[in-house]
This record gives sequence, structure tokens and C-alpha cells, in this order.
Amino acid sequence: MMSEFISEEGLEKLKQELHELKTVKRQDIAARLEHAKSLGDLSENAEYQEAKEEQSLMETKIAELEEMVRSAVLIEKSHRTDEVTIGSTVKVASSRGEESYTIVGSEEANPLGGKISNESPLGKSFLGRKVGESVEVKTPGGIAEYKIVGIQ
Repeated sequence: MMSEFISEEGLEKLKQELHELKTVKRQDIAARLEHAKSLGDLSENAEYQEAKEEQSLMETKIAELEEMVRSAVLIEKSHRTDEVTIGSTVKVASSRGEESYTIVGSEEANPLGGKISNESPLGKSFLGRKVGESVEVKTPGGIAEYKIVGIQ
């Protein structure tokens, strides 16, 4: 797995989710497994099989989150206003009017919330650009042109 760019708040959310899975969820599943074992024959016990499967999925998720936290590259809020970097908020003008996008890592991307991934076509096209530059981005609806009017 490669490094994942993530904000401090995004990393904190991952850590909280990981803590919840390792404590509360693990205990819940352990209790379900114990209850299912008390019902007798495990080979035909659907409740036991379901709990074992859920446990396996949860342990996989825990391993993934641990790896994400371990390999996370913290995005500092960009203080550069001369060039778009990860962490920048870019104000652009297009045929749809003016919009602002914050460049984030793919884990935190939320296009409807104005957060676009550094790996997305739009995010990639903005990186390294300066105020006044225009970029063309291939979208499902055709080619869209964006002019960078501000960087925060």
C-alpha cells in the first residue's frame, strides 16, 4: 500500500474508527461468538458462522486502518498562494461560474463538499498551477475549462 495524503482531522477520524473497532466492536463480536457457542453444535450454527465472518471482515478492516494510519502523510494546510499544492483551496471560474475546491488525499475526497482528491483528473490538473492559468479537464460531459482565479 502506498502513502496516503491526509489532513490532521482526517487522520484523527481514522484513529477514532480504529479505536472503536479494536475496543467496542471486538468485544461485541466476542460476546456474540460466546453466545453462539453456548447454543451447541457449531457446524450447523448460523449465528456462529455469521459472527465468525463478521469478525474476519472486522479484523481485515482493522489491518487496513492500521496500515493507513502508519503510512499516512500529513497534509499541512497550505500557506502557499503562488502555486496549487495538496492542502490548497483553489478558486476557479468556469462556464458554471466560480467554485472553490480544496485539494485533499483520496481518502478524504468529497466532491459535493468541495474536497477533491489530488489523484482525480481535476485535482491533478490544478496541482502546480498558478493564478491566471487555465486548465482543460476531460469530464464525462466533455472537456471543461477552468481558470484559476485564487489560491488560499
